[in-house]
Amino acid sequence: MISIHKHIGGKLGEIRQIEDDCWINVVNPGEAEIKSLAEQTGVPQDFLIDALDIDERARIETDDGSVLIVVHTPMRSPDEDDDIPFYTLPLGIIKKDRLIITVCRQENEIIQHFLDGRVKNFLISDRARFIIQIFLNTSITFLRHLKEINKKSNMLEDNLHKSMKNEALIKLVNIEKSLVYFMTSVKANELIMARITRADIVRLDELDKDLLDDAITENLQAIHMTKIYSNILSGLMDAFASIISNNLNVVMKVLTSVTIILMIPNLIASMYGMNVELPFQHSMNAFIIVIMSALFLSIIGVLFFLKKKWL
Repeated sequence: MISIHKHIGGKLGEIRQIEDDCWINVVNPGEAEIKSLAEQTGVPQDFLIDALDIDERARIETDDGSVLIVVHTPMRSPDEDDDIPFYTLPLGIIKKDRLIITVCRQENEIIQHFLDGRVKNFLISDRARFIIQIFLNTSITFLRHLKEINKKSNMLEDNLHKSMKNEALIKLVNIEKSLVYFMTSVKANELIMARITRADIVRLDELDKDLLDDAITENLQAIHMTKIYSNILSGLMDAFASIISNNLNVVMKVLTSVTIILMIPNLIASMYGMNVELPFQHSMNAFIIVIMSALFLSIIGVLFFLKKKWL
């Protein structure tokens, strides 16, 4: 899908034809769309195709007046039951003459912020600032998703205290996968922003430089938070793996104690089922004596286990 946007009268609107100072947003295009867009804009097809690769690394490349910046953006899984709740996806930003093109394999939360008008001082004609604002919003979105990850971890932590199953532990493993994706992405984005700061790839004025500094600061905070949450999660997984094992041991200990206690009356009943001379077998109260003896010995067994704190 290809949509073309432009500020008209101070408001962002959608237009039909490519014009100067417009923004072309590309989402999961087909081969024909890629070829047509490359011909109309003069952008290399490789730039459009590379940005659609889910494994594409964050990088900057220039070719024949076109600049490609690939940044990794955070994505939330649309299905709550998905194994991995959060992941990352490359977003391609292509600057060509008086055009700017964004390319992504899926609908992107970062791009949607711009389309919905939730980004202040956003102007398509100021392409350098547009690129920096994408970086800033990406870093802020990483931070917001990291807080959600921390909240999910805390909820799972409460469930694990009483759990003897692996389900909650597996969910923690999947959250840790999300943190690994996030850590790889925010570190890659840090290198891209540092390169933009050093090189003259995108011309920045003083306000743009201040905005880029803010984006770098937010990204550094995302790196630190990811490290902290990852370390905490690793510790939790080790601790609760032991807790689950301990909970299972407690249950097994109780079941073993109950089995031993139940063996006492069973042993007495087995002895009196033998065809040999036995005490009290000629007494009229033999049955009551046997039952009371089995009950008495069982109570002693229960008291013994309670004293040893095995029950």
